[in-house]
Amino acid sequence: MAKTARSLTPKTRKGQGDVKLSRGEFERRLRERFSDPLFDRLSADIDRIVDTAWTVYDEYHRSPRKRKAGPGFAHPEFELPIEWLEARDRILDAAREHDDPNGRSRILVICGAARHDQTCPGEMSKTFRLTQLAREEIERAGMFCDLLDLSHLTAQYGRQILPCKACVSTAMPLCNWPCSCYPNHALGQVNDWMNELYPRWVAAHGVMIVTPVYWYQAPSVLKLMMDRLVCADGGNPDPTTTHGKRPEEAKALELKGWDYPRHLANRLFAIVVHGDAAGAETLRRSLTDWLTDMNLVPAAPNALVDRYVGYYEPYATSHEALDRDASFQEEARNAARALVEGVKLARAGKFPRADEGLRDPRPK
Repeated sequence: MAKTARSLTPKTRKGQGDVKLSRGEFERRLRERFSDPLFDRLSADIDRIVDTAWTVYDEYHRSPRKRKAGPGFAHPEFELPIEWLEARDRILDAAREHDDPNGRSRILVICGAARHDQTCPGEMSKTFRLTQLAREEIERAGMFCDLLDLSHLTAQYGRQILPCKACVSTAMPLCNWPCSCYPNHALGQVNDWMNELYPRWVAAHGVMIVTPVYWYQAPSVLKLMMDRLVCADGGNPDPTTTHGKRPEEAKALELKGWDYPRHLANRLFAIVVHGDAAGAETLRRSLTDWLTDMNLVPAAPNALVDRYVGYYEPYATSHEALDRDASFQEEARNAARALVEGVKLARAGKFPRADEGLRDPRPK
Protein backbone atom coordinates (compact mmCIF):
# COMPACT_ATOMS: atom_id res chain seq x y z
CA MET A 1 0.00 0.00 0.00
CA ALA A 2 1.37 3.43 -0.95
CA LYS A 3 2.27 5.70 1.91
CA THR A 4 0.07 8.76 2.40
CA ALA A 5 1.64 12.22 2.57
CA ARG A 6 1.15 12.36 6.34
CA SER A 7 2.95 9.06 6.90
CA LEU A 8 6.07 10.16 5.07
CA THR A 9 9.18 11.53 6.75
CA PRO A 10 10.16 14.21 4.23
CA LYS A 11 13.74 15.25 3.63
CA THR A 12 14.85 18.87 3.69
CA ARG A 13 16.20 19.45 0.20
CA LYS A 14 19.48 21.36 -0.21
CA GLY A 15 21.77 22.26 -3.07
CA GLN A 16 21.17 25.75 -4.45
CA GLY A 17 24.76 26.80 -3.94
CA ASP A 18 26.69 29.09 -1.62
CA VAL A 19 25.56 32.73 -1.45
CA LYS A 20 28.24 33.95 0.94
CA LEU A 21 29.99 37.09 -0.32
CA SER A 22 33.71 37.66 -0.26
CA ARG A 23 34.97 40.45 1.97
CA GLY A 24 35.71 42.54 -1.11
CA GLU A 25 32.25 42.18 -2.65
CA PHE A 26 30.55 42.77 0.70
CA GLU A 27 32.53 45.98 1.17
CA ARG A 28 31.81 47.16 -2.36
CA ARG A 29 28.07 46.78 -1.87
CA LEU A 30 28.06 48.42 1.55
CA ARG A 31 30.15 51.39 0.43
CA GLU A 32 27.62 52.21 -2.29
CA ARG A 33 25.52 53.71 0.50
CA PHE A 34 28.26 56.26 1.12
CA SER A 35 28.99 57.32 -2.47
CA ASP A 36 27.92 60.94 -1.97
CA PRO A 37 31.04 63.19 -1.77
CA LEU A 38 29.77 64.55 1.56
CA PHE A 39 30.77 61.23 3.10
CA ASP A 40 34.42 61.62 2.03
CA ARG A 41 35.36 63.51 5.18
CA LEU A 42 34.07 60.56 7.21
CA SER A 43 36.19 57.94 5.50
CA ALA A 44 37.91 56.77 8.72
CA ASP A 45 34.53 56.34 10.44
CA ILE A 46 33.14 54.50 7.44
CA ASP A 47 36.15 52.16 7.49
CA ARG A 48 35.27 51.20 11.08
CA ILE A 49 31.61 50.74 10.19
CA VAL A 50 32.58 48.47 7.29
CA ASP A 51 34.82 46.38 9.54
CA THR A 52 32.07 45.95 12.13
CA ALA A 53 29.41 45.25 9.53
CA TRP A 54 31.62 42.56 8.01
CA THR A 55 31.91 40.85 11.41
CA VAL A 56 28.12 40.94 11.84
CA TYR A 57 27.71 39.43 8.35
CA ASP A 58 30.57 36.91 8.55
CA GLU A 59 29.46 35.60 11.94
CA TYR A 60 25.79 35.82 10.91
CA HIS A 61 24.34 37.87 13.76
CA ARG A 62 20.79 37.48 12.45
CA SER A 63 18.92 38.51 15.62
CA PRO A 64 21.48 39.80 18.11
CA ARG A 65 18.93 40.98 20.69
CA LYS A 66 16.78 38.23 22.18
CA ARG A 67 14.98 37.31 25.39
CA LYS A 68 13.12 34.32 26.75
CA ALA A 69 9.71 33.83 25.17
CA GLY A 70 7.98 33.67 28.54
CA PRO A 71 4.44 32.56 29.47
CA GLY A 72 2.02 31.67 26.70
CA PHE A 73 4.56 29.84 24.55
CA ALA A 74 5.12 26.11 24.22
CA HIS A 75 8.74 26.52 25.30
CA PRO A 76 8.87 29.65 27.49
CA GLU A 77 12.63 29.34 28.07
CA PHE A 78 13.41 29.49 24.35
CA GLU A 79 14.83 32.85 23.31
CA LEU A 80 13.07 34.85 20.60
CA PRO A 81 14.07 38.10 18.86
CA ILE A 82 12.94 41.15 20.80
CA GLU A 83 11.74 42.82 17.57
CA TRP A 84 9.40 39.87 16.88
CA LEU A 85 8.03 39.86 20.42
CA GLU A 86 7.34 43.59 20.18
CA ALA A 87 5.54 43.11 16.85
CA ARG A 88 3.46 40.33 18.41
CA ASP A 89 2.50 42.60 21.31
CA ARG A 90 1.31 45.27 18.87
CA ILE A 91 -0.81 42.68 17.05
CA LEU A 92 -2.37 41.50 20.32
CA ASP A 93 -3.18 45.12 21.21
CA ALA A 94 -4.74 45.60 17.76
CA ALA A 95 -6.81 42.44 18.19
CA ARG A 96 -8.18 43.75 21.49
CA GLU A 97 -9.04 47.02 19.79
CA HIS A 98 -10.77 45.16 16.96
CA ASP A 99 -12.78 43.00 19.37
CA ASP A 100 -13.88 45.83 21.67
CA PRO A 101 -17.66 46.10 21.11
CA ASN A 102 -17.57 49.72 22.28
CA GLY A 103 -14.65 50.70 20.08
CA ARG A 104 -14.93 52.82 16.97
CA SER A 105 -15.32 50.98 13.67
CA ARG A 106 -12.15 51.07 11.57
CA ILE A 107 -11.67 50.66 7.84
CA LEU A 108 -8.23 50.24 6.32
CA VAL A 109 -8.10 51.91 2.88
CA ILE A 110 -5.09 50.84 0.81
CA CYS A 111 -3.75 52.90 -2.06
CA GLY A 112 -2.02 50.31 -4.25
CA ALA A 113 -0.31 52.67 -6.71
CA ALA A 114 3.44 53.27 -6.72
CA ARG A 115 3.16 56.79 -8.15
CA HIS A 116 3.72 59.79 -5.87
CA ASP A 117 3.92 63.45 -6.73
CA GLN A 118 7.04 63.98 -4.58
CA THR A 119 9.21 61.54 -6.48
CA CYS A 120 10.10 60.82 -10.13
CA PRO A 121 6.57 60.81 -11.66
CA GLY A 122 5.98 64.34 -10.33
CA GLU A 123 2.22 63.78 -10.12
CA MET A 124 -0.18 62.00 -7.80
CA SER A 125 -1.89 58.83 -8.91
CA LYS A 126 -5.53 58.53 -9.93
CA THR A 127 -5.66 55.77 -7.35
CA PHE A 128 -4.84 58.20 -4.57
CA ARG A 129 -7.66 60.47 -5.72
CA LEU A 130 -10.07 57.54 -5.58
CA THR A 131 -8.96 56.69 -2.03
CA GLN A 132 -9.87 60.23 -1.02
CA LEU A 133 -13.42 59.67 -2.29
CA ALA A 134 -13.59 56.48 -0.23
CA ARG A 135 -12.20 58.25 2.80
CA GLU A 136 -14.89 60.93 2.57
CA GLU A 137 -17.63 58.33 2.66
CA ILE A 138 -16.07 56.39 5.55
CA GLU A 139 -15.52 59.47 7.68
CA ARG A 140 -18.97 60.82 6.82
CA ALA A 141 -20.34 57.61 8.35
CA GLY A 142 -18.41 58.30 11.57
CA MET A 143 -15.89 55.49 11.12
CA PHE A 144 -12.14 55.79 11.40
CA CYS A 145 -10.37 55.63 8.04
CA ASP A 146 -6.81 54.33 8.23
CA LEU A 147 -5.25 55.30 4.89
CA LEU A 148 -2.28 53.15 3.90
CA ASP A 149 -0.50 54.77 0.94
CA LEU A 150 1.85 52.17 -0.51
CA SER A 151 3.50 54.78 -2.75
CA HIS A 152 5.57 55.66 0.32
CA LEU A 153 7.66 52.65 -0.65
CA THR A 154 8.90 54.62 -3.67
CA ALA A 155 8.85 58.11 -2.20
CA GLN A 156 9.96 57.91 1.44
CA TYR A 157 13.46 57.31 2.78
CA GLY A 158 14.03 53.93 4.39
CA ARG A 159 10.51 52.72 3.70
CA GLN A 160 10.44 49.20 2.30
CA ILE A 161 8.62 45.89 2.35
CA LEU A 162 11.11 43.08 1.97
CA PRO A 163 10.12 40.04 -0.13
CA CYS A 164 8.54 36.91 1.29
CA LYS A 165 11.09 34.09 1.69
CA ALA A 166 8.41 31.42 1.15
CA CYS A 167 8.90 29.61 4.46
CA VAL A 168 5.34 28.31 4.07
CA SER A 169 6.44 26.24 1.08
CA THR A 170 8.80 24.27 3.32
CA ALA A 171 6.10 23.75 5.96
CA MET A 172 3.26 25.93 7.19
CA PRO A 173 4.44 26.03 10.84
CA LEU A 174 7.77 27.47 9.66
CA CYS A 175 5.87 30.61 8.61
CA ASN A 176 5.36 32.67 11.75
CA TRP A 177 2.58 35.12 12.59
CA PRO A 178 3.78 37.82 12.49
CA CYS A 179 6.59 37.15 10.03
CA SER A 180 9.89 36.43 11.79
CA CYS A 181 12.13 36.51 8.71
CA TYR A 182 12.91 40.18 9.26
CA PRO A 183 14.79 42.03 10.47
CA ASN A 184 17.88 40.03 9.56
CA HIS A 185 20.74 42.17 10.82
CA ALA A 186 23.43 39.91 9.39
CA LEU A 187 22.17 40.53 5.85
CA GLY A 188 21.25 44.17 6.37
CA GLN A 189 17.57 43.31 5.83
CA VAL A 190 16.12 45.94 8.12
CA ASN A 191 13.56 48.77 8.04
CA ASP A 192 10.86 46.35 7.01
CA TRP A 193 7.44 48.05 7.11
CA MET A 194 5.34 44.95 7.67
CA ASN A 195 5.66 44.88 11.45
CA GLU A 196 3.80 48.21 11.41
CA LEU A 197 1.25 47.03 8.85
CA TYR A 198 0.20 43.75 10.46
CA PRO A 199 -1.49 45.53 13.41
CA ARG A 200 -3.29 47.89 11.03
CA TRP A 201 -4.83 44.91 9.23
CA VAL A 202 -5.72 43.23 12.53
CA ALA A 203 -7.40 46.35 13.98
CA ALA A 204 -9.52 46.89 10.86
CA HIS A 205 -13.15 45.76 10.68
CA GLY A 206 -13.13 46.37 6.94
CA VAL A 207 -10.46 46.64 4.26
CA MET A 208 -10.76 48.51 0.97
CA ILE A 209 -8.10 48.08 -1.70
CA VAL A 210 -7.94 50.68 -4.47
CA THR A 211 -5.34 49.88 -7.09
CA PRO A 212 -4.31 50.38 -10.69
CA VAL A 213 -3.21 47.62 -13.07
CA TYR A 214 0.52 47.48 -13.87
CA TRP A 215 1.32 45.17 -16.77
CA TYR A 216 -1.80 43.02 -16.22
CA GLN A 217 -0.98 42.51 -12.54
CA ALA A 218 -0.94 44.14 -9.12
CA PRO A 219 1.68 46.88 -8.70
CA SER A 220 4.80 45.56 -7.01
CA VAL A 221 4.20 47.74 -3.94
CA LEU A 222 0.86 45.97 -3.42
CA LYS A 223 2.14 42.51 -4.31
CA LEU A 224 4.96 42.78 -1.78
CA MET A 225 2.42 43.36 0.99
CA MET A 226 0.17 40.59 -0.31
CA ASP A 227 3.00 38.05 -0.25
CA ARG A 228 4.01 39.03 3.26
CA LEU A 229 0.44 38.51 4.48
CA VAL A 230 0.74 34.78 3.80
CA CYS A 231 1.51 34.38 7.50
CA ALA A 232 -1.99 35.68 8.28
CA ASP A 233 -3.42 32.61 6.58
CA GLY A 234 -2.27 29.64 8.64
CA GLY A 235 0.89 31.15 10.14
CA ASN A 236 2.38 29.79 13.34
CA PRO A 237 1.94 32.22 16.26
CA ASP A 238 4.46 30.32 18.41
CA PRO A 239 8.01 30.05 16.96
CA THR A 240 9.13 28.08 19.99
CA THR A 241 7.21 25.05 18.67
CA THR A 242 9.83 24.76 15.92
CA HIS A 243 12.67 26.22 18.01
CA GLY A 244 12.96 29.10 15.59
CA LYS A 245 13.47 28.19 11.94
CA ARG A 246 14.09 24.43 12.03
CA PRO A 247 12.60 22.93 8.85
CA GLU A 248 12.55 19.35 10.10
CA GLU A 249 10.56 20.29 13.19
CA ALA A 250 8.16 22.39 11.13
CA LYS A 251 7.54 19.54 8.67
CA ALA A 252 6.88 17.09 11.48
CA LEU A 253 4.50 19.53 13.18
CA GLU A 254 2.53 20.10 9.97
CA LEU A 255 2.23 16.38 9.28
CA LYS A 256 0.83 15.80 12.77
CA GLY A 257 -2.11 17.94 11.67
CA TRP A 258 -1.99 21.72 11.36
CA ASP A 259 -5.14 23.78 11.99
CA TYR A 260 -4.20 26.68 9.67
CA PRO A 261 -5.40 29.54 11.87
CA ARG A 262 -7.02 32.37 9.88
CA HIS A 263 -5.69 35.45 11.67
CA LEU A 264 -7.75 37.95 9.62
CA ALA A 265 -10.92 35.92 9.21
CA ASN A 266 -14.36 37.55 8.87
CA ARG A 267 -13.21 41.07 8.11
CA LEU A 268 -15.18 42.58 5.26
CA PHE A 269 -13.60 43.95 2.11
CA ALA A 270 -14.16 46.09 -0.95
CA ILE A 271 -12.02 46.35 -4.09
CA VAL A 272 -11.73 49.04 -6.74
CA VAL A 273 -9.41 48.30 -9.67
CA HIS A 274 -8.80 50.63 -12.60
CA GLY A 275 -6.79 50.25 -15.77
CA ASP A 276 -6.17 52.06 -19.03
CA ALA A 277 -6.17 49.25 -21.59
CA ALA A 278 -6.26 45.71 -20.12
CA GLY A 279 -6.16 43.56 -16.99
CA ALA A 280 -8.63 45.28 -14.65
CA GLU A 281 -11.10 42.41 -14.45
CA THR A 282 -8.33 39.83 -13.99
CA LEU A 283 -6.72 41.76 -11.15
CA ARG A 284 -10.07 42.37 -9.44
CA ARG A 285 -10.75 38.64 -9.55
CA SER A 286 -7.26 37.81 -8.26
CA LEU A 287 -7.60 40.19 -5.33
CA THR A 288 -11.05 38.84 -4.52
CA ASP A 289 -9.76 35.27 -4.59
CA TRP A 290 -6.79 36.19 -2.42
CA LEU A 291 -8.90 37.88 0.25
CA THR A 292 -11.62 35.22 0.31
CA ASP A 293 -8.89 32.56 0.52
CA MET A 294 -7.83 34.23 3.78
CA ASN A 295 -11.47 33.97 4.89
CA LEU A 296 -12.29 37.64 4.50
CA VAL A 297 -15.79 38.41 3.22
CA PRO A 298 -16.89 40.65 0.32
CA ALA A 299 -19.13 43.40 1.62
CA ALA A 300 -21.52 43.35 -1.38
CA PRO A 301 -21.51 42.77 -5.15
CA ASN A 302 -21.14 46.51 -5.85
CA ALA A 303 -18.18 46.65 -3.48
CA LEU A 304 -16.11 44.83 -6.14
CA VAL A 305 -15.43 47.18 -9.05
CA ASP A 306 -13.17 47.10 -12.11
CA ARG A 307 -13.22 49.88 -14.68
CA TYR A 308 -11.10 51.57 -17.35
CA VAL A 309 -10.24 55.25 -17.19
CA GLY A 310 -9.43 56.95 -20.49
CA TYR A 311 -9.47 53.67 -22.40
CA TYR A 312 -6.50 53.73 -24.81
CA GLU A 313 -6.22 57.50 -24.40
CA PRO A 314 -2.89 59.28 -23.76
CA TYR A 315 -1.37 58.86 -20.31
CA ALA A 316 -0.83 62.62 -20.23
CA THR A 317 -4.57 63.27 -20.00
CA SER A 318 -5.56 60.38 -17.73
CA HIS A 319 -6.40 62.64 -14.80
CA GLU A 320 -8.70 64.64 -17.05
CA ALA A 321 -10.30 61.36 -18.10
CA LEU A 322 -10.99 60.59 -14.44
CA ASP A 323 -12.42 64.10 -14.01
CA ARG A 324 -14.94 63.33 -16.74
CA ASP A 325 -15.83 59.88 -15.46
CA ALA A 326 -18.35 60.84 -12.80
CA SER A 327 -19.91 57.39 -12.95
CA PHE A 328 -16.68 55.64 -11.93
CA GLN A 329 -16.15 58.13 -9.14
CA GLU A 330 -19.63 57.33 -7.85
CA GLU A 331 -18.95 53.60 -8.16
CA ALA A 332 -15.86 54.03 -5.99
CA ARG A 333 -17.95 55.91 -3.45
CA ASN A 334 -20.58 53.18 -3.57
CA ALA A 335 -17.96 50.51 -2.87
CA ALA A 336 -16.94 52.45 0.25
CA ARG A 337 -20.58 52.96 1.25
CA ALA A 338 -21.31 49.25 0.86
CA LEU A 339 -18.30 48.40 3.01
CA VAL A 340 -19.41 50.88 5.67
CA GLU A 341 -22.89 49.36 5.80
CA GLY A 342 -21.46 45.84 5.84
CA VAL A 343 -19.22 46.68 8.78
CA LYS A 344 -22.18 48.15 10.66
CA LEU A 345 -24.17 44.96 10.12
CA ALA A 346 -21.24 42.68 10.97
CA ARG A 347 -20.49 44.45 14.22
CA ALA A 348 -24.17 44.23 15.16
CA GLY A 349 -24.17 40.49 14.47
CA LYS A 350 -26.50 40.92 11.47
CA PHE A 351 -24.14 39.90 8.67
CA PRO A 352 -24.57 36.12 8.73
CA ARG A 353 -22.32 33.76 6.81
CA ALA A 354 -24.13 30.90 5.14
CA ASP A 355 -20.97 28.78 5.30
CA GLU A 356 -20.35 29.35 9.00
CA GLY A 357 -19.65 26.10 10.79
CA LEU A 358 -18.90 24.09 7.67
CA ARG A 359 -15.80 21.92 7.84
CA ASP A 360 -13.20 22.61 5.16
CA PRO A 361 -12.50 19.23 3.51
CA ARG A 362 -9.32 20.61 1.89
CA PRO A 363 -7.34 22.57 4.49
CA LYS A 364 -4.20 23.94 2.91
